[in-house]
Amino acid sequence: MREVRLTEELKDGSAVDIRRLRPTDAPLLAGAFEQLGFESRRLRFMTPKPSLSPRELAYLTDVDGRRHEALGATDHATGEGVGVARFIRLEDEPDVAEVAVTVIDAWQHRGLGTLLLERLADQARSQGITHFSALISNENTGVLEVLRHAGGEIVPTAAGAGVVEYRTALGSTGIGGDLRDALRSAASGRLRLPRRVASLLGALAHSAH
Repeated sequence: MREVRLTEELKDGSAVDIRRLRPTDAPLLAGAFEQLGFESRRLRFMTPKPSLSPRELAYLTDVDGRRHEALGATDHATGEGVGVARFIRLEDEPDVAEVAVTVIDAWQHRGLGTLLLERLADQARSQGITHFSALISNENTGVLEVLRHAGGEIVPTAAGAGVVEYRTALGSTGIGGDLRDALRSAASGRLRLPRRVASLLGALAHSAH
């Protein structure tokens, strides 16, 4: 299994290291979660989630690179976690994967979300995935309009009230200029967790009580 491991410079000159998450990264992910503001947590998790349990952290860091991929970015200078992009392959449509990106508040608007999505797309193509699906808040009409112009399809979903699904084909390389701009807008705060992750985390939290 090809593993991404690289150092890249963002548009403001800061550098990040990107690689696949490992189970030993649970503390790193927990630390990054603590750097998410209230609104960022609400938009990603569809609820004002206060913390991640040990079981949730175990699931989010135990990835195989084929069915479930998660690329983490760390600050090259400090080693602290600053962003994660992940996909979950659909069981009934194995060439489609749900995608989401999370960047901590202090590192947003630097191009990190787009960079992570581009590297995630490279990994997805290597595993035979041809389409990305994302959950978008329909309260952000501006983002939805950008996504419509970028191509792809926006459809209702049973994921919950106020959420729609955006599905688009991956090109042969990168994510394409129009789609890059669209996903940059979505990643700024409206690309939610894949529904399978959200549902499982909800089940884990419920079973812990």
